[in-house]
Amino acid sequence: MTSFLSFSAISAHPPTFSGASFRPRSLSPRLFKSCVKCTYAEAGLSSDSWSAPIDIVADVKSERVVVLGGNGFVGSAICKAAISNGIEVVSVSRSGRPNFQDSWLDQVTWVTGDVFYLNWDEVLLGATAVVSTIGGFGNEEQMKRINGEANVTAVNAAKDFGVPKFVLITVHDYNLPPFILSSGYFTGKRNAEAELLSKYPTSGVVLRPGFIYGKRKVNGIEVPLDLVGEPLDKIYDSAERFIRPLRSLPASDLILAPPVNVDDLALAVINAVKDDGFFGIFTIEQIKEAAAKMRV
Repeated sequence: MTSFLSFSAISAHPPTFSGASFRPRSLSPRLFKSCVKCTYAEAGLSSDSWSAPIDIVADVKSERVVVLGGNGFVGSAICKAAISNGIEVVSVSRSGRPNFQDSWLDQVTWVTGDVFYLNWDEVLLGATAVVSTIGGFGNEEQMKRINGEANVTAVNAAKDFGVPKFVLITVHDYNLPPFILSSGYFTGKRNAEAELLSKYPTSGVVLRPGFIYGKRKVNGIEVPLDLVGEPLDKIYDSAERFIRPLRSLPASDLILAPPVNVDDLALAVINAVKDDGFFGIFTIEQIKEAAAKMRV
C-alpha cells in the first residue's frame, strides 16, 4: 500500500519523548452575564414620574470550537459551518491556513502545530468543544499512530483541560471481515473511539460516515467528488427499501453503504456541538438525520 497521510496536524514519526503531559485545568463553558436597564414612561409625564429601572440579567453561552485538521476536506467544511452558525473557531493543523481563498477563512483562528507537541493550554483556552478529523493511511504502525494515538492524545488533553464535549470523525466498518477490521487503520480508529467514550460517556460523539463527497480542493485544484457522490446518494435514497436487506451480507457495504455529503457531515457536527443530548455513536443514516435537523 502506498504510504500517505490525509491529515496534516500530526507527525508521521514518533516523538522523542515517552508521552505528553498535560496540566489539568477545570474549564466550564464560557457564560457571560449582561445587565440591561430599562425605564418606562407614559406619554406626557415628566422624567421625575418615570418608573424605577428594571434590571434584566441573561446568561448567554459563547461557543468556541477547536477543529483538529481544520484545513482539510472535512475539517474546512466543519469550520465553515461553525462560522455560519455563529460559533468561534480555532483550527489546528501542521500546515496552518488553507491555500485557497474564501471569505469565511478570515473568521477562523488558524494555528500551525502537531497534536503530539501542542501547547494545549493555549489552544483549548475557552473551548466548549473539540472536533477531531484526524485520520489517514500508511503502514500498520503509521495508521495506528495517526488514527489511534493522535486522537487518544487529543481526547486526554481535552478531558484534562475540562473541555465539556468532544466530537470524533471516524469511519463506517462496511461489514468487513474481522481480519480486515484488525488492520492498523480500523484498530486505531476503534481504539480512539473507546478512549473517547470512556472519558466522555455522556457528551462524547462518534460519527461514522462512509464515502464522503463534495468539492474537495487539493493544492488549489478543485476535485469534484460530488459528481460521483451526489448521483449515488440519490440512487440509494430512491432504492433504500431494496438495498437495506442486502446490507447484512459480509462486506456488502463497500458497495451498498450510502455516501455522505461533506456539508451534511459538517452540519451533524454542529448539531453535536449545540445539543447537549447528542452523544454516542452515530451511523450514516443518523448523521443524515442530524444534518436534516440542523437544516430545519
